[in-house]
Amino acid sequence: MLRKDLLRVSRAGGGYHPQFADREHRPLAARVLGTFQDHVGETRATLEDALTELERESEDFKLVRGLASLVERDARFETDAAVDPERAREAVFEAAEAVGVVTEDERAMAFIRAGEQLDVSADDLERAMYADLEERQVLDAVEPRWEPDDLLAQYNLSLAQTALFDATELRVRTSDPKALVTAIKRLRLMYEIRRPAGGDDASSVESLASDREVIVTGPTHLFRATRRYGTRFARLLRTIAGAEAWHLEATIDDRGTERTLSLAHEAPVSVPDTEPVADVSYDSGVEAEFAARFSSLDLDWDLVREPEPLATGTRVMIPDFAFDYEHGDFRVFFEIMGFWTPEYVEKKLSQLSGLEDVDLLVAVDESLGVGEAIEARDHRAIAYDGSVRVKDVASVLREYERQLVADHAAELPEELRPDGEAISLAALAERHGVSEDALVDKTFPEHERVGRTLVRPSVLEALADELAVGLSLSEAEAILDERGIEDSSAILAELGYRVEWEGLAGGTLVEREPTDE
Repeated sequence: MLRKDLLRVSRAGGGYHPQFADREHRPLAARVLGTFQDHVGETRATLEDALTELERESEDFKLVRGLASLVERDARFETDAAVDPERAREAVFEAAEAVGVVTEDERAMAFIRAGEQLDVSADDLERAMYADLEERQVLDAVEPRWEPDDLLAQYNLSLAQTALFDATELRVRTSDPKALVTAIKRLRLMYEIRRPAGGDDASSVESLASDREVIVTGPTHLFRATRRYGTRFARLLRTIAGAEAWHLEATIDDRGTERTLSLAHEAPVSVPDTEPVADVSYDSGVEAEFAARFSSLDLDWDLVREPEPLATGTRVMIPDFAFDYEHGDFRVFFEIMGFWTPEYVEKKLSQLSGLEDVDLLVAVDESLGVGEAIEARDHRAIAYDGSVRVKDVASVLREYERQLVADHAAELPEELRPDGEAISLAALAERHGVSEDALVDKTFPEHERVGRTLVRPSVLEALADELAVGLSLSEAEAILDERGIEDSSAILAELGYRVEWEGLAGGTLVEREPTDE
């Protein structure tokens, strides 16, 4: 953003219109860049004089200052002094007190004595005394990130951000709503998504794009702190402008007068060489902790952050997470309800009432006392205190899993006749798009089940002839691998062998001793 005093807006017609730079300002942008580069090694005061002269020649001093403020971010100013200025002042003042400075000669003597103490000349000492003042600092280097065209693009983005600094509400339509909502959550902004009445089928993800309006606002009691909230609005513009198509309207508190700012992708606002936004991966510590703990579990569910929007009446909501079952096309949405205001909780319950037909699990802070209300809306609820217990969530997912396994098993024939001489149960389950548990009660007339592998009897007979006592384990595994068998231990045990290990040298097949039944 730019400093507020550098904001250039027009209030014509009661609106709030940023005055963007355009192609005709390219020479001015080049001169600003050149002014900095030409003053490397000179003081800030000298640079400021040159910029002031450029302002006089320009039609708009705020534009010059705005461009210069962006370039200055890539400039490095240093204190150029033979001795630390604070140390120099201390030494000179002590010497002046001893000499009793009244005349010019006495002043010179004080500098000479202080210089001798610090081992510098009186002239160097005098220059060092106030070398740390801002205007006396020296431009050591300037390495601008932008060429003139890029500088103008950055200026326009910064100008638009500054114009949004006093916004109290944003209303946005975008071709990339998911990226927008992700950024909103990471910036900890309050929002809702509205869909026009009579819109098309909300079950289609495509239909949830440009025709949905995202409204970003803050709780009423925060409106006294609009400036702090407005800074986050300004940062959000990076993500908005990164979409292919977008339109926003902002309500601006212009020194007590409410004005409307309108921008769209046709405006000269782009995001040059910058990532869209976000310092934080999750919008609450509860979510971050849950995601980390869930990811450490070995479950047949994949955790998805911020899945597709869900229709709820004439609006939509985006749950915090979704769980995707690895062995089929099935998704459970997951929402974490933390401690919110009563008004916001009521709004959330209203959303859940009108939610489309999906499987939704809600973890609700037990202090809210709305678990039964959620259950009454045909959604699963689990209470939590401080952090969401992964064990409780996993328990619900296993209920879904048992039903899915039963459904998948019912869809398969009782007898399965897979192609090939040998196939693992995992590979067969993947082929049918089910989990291995769905194959537990199935029969395989043409194969024998050995461990987690299905093998034709003829293959077992052939292997019995090829394997022999004394073969190294590596040789035996090579024979099995040719048959497509990975589970060597179960097959070897079935054929009457075990492995006798010989330290680091490997193992050798020996006859397996019979066990009493």
